[in-house]
Amino acid sequence: MRIGVLAVQGAFIEHEHMLEKLGVDCVELRQKEDLSGIDGIVLPGGESTVQGKLLHKLDMFEPIRDMISDGLPVLATCAGLILLAQKIDNDDTIHLATLPVTVRRNAYGRQLASFTTDAQIKDIGTYPLVFIRAPYITDVNGDAEILTVVDGNTVGVRYKNQIGLAFHPEMTEDTRVHEYFIDLVKKNK
Repeated sequence: MRIGVLAVQGAFIEHEHMLEKLGVDCVELRQKEDLSGIDGIVLPGGESTVQGKLLHKLDMFEPIRDMISDGLPVLATCAGLILLAQKIDNDDTIHLATLPVTVRRNAYGRQLASFTTDAQIKDIGTYPLVFIRAPYITDVNGDAEILTVVDGNTVGVRYKNQIGLAFHPEMTEDTRVHEYFIDLVKKNK
């Protein structure tokens, strides 16, 4: 199994460390050629606008969108969730648009408003959630399944091959979210 971790900007190295701890081979996705031979992809937190622009500049945008649309499993956290969303509240920007949700960027405020909490994640259990200038999901469409809610706000969904999270599981010592993603990749093979 080989997981590609988008490494153009953001918190990608923490995902790599988490996956490597679980015995998964990772490749940093920095150019179009790196997409070859991956079984899944991680879209990390960071700056969604910057990541979106870099995906276009590096000619990776359409290949990644097509691979996800064709069933490649994806774990998207924070900015990655924004990249996947079909709609962004109060913003006409649309990135990959493969996940049938609407998100609100920086919904929890600035960096100083970052926080952690424990919440139930469907099929995982109680989990420590780390929010850093996080979005949340304001609308879930189609067959997207809500995985977790915090203070009445949806912060985790799954839709077919896509897991979209507003929080940062890579910033904890708990590997269960990444294990959940690895199980999705194994079922897809």
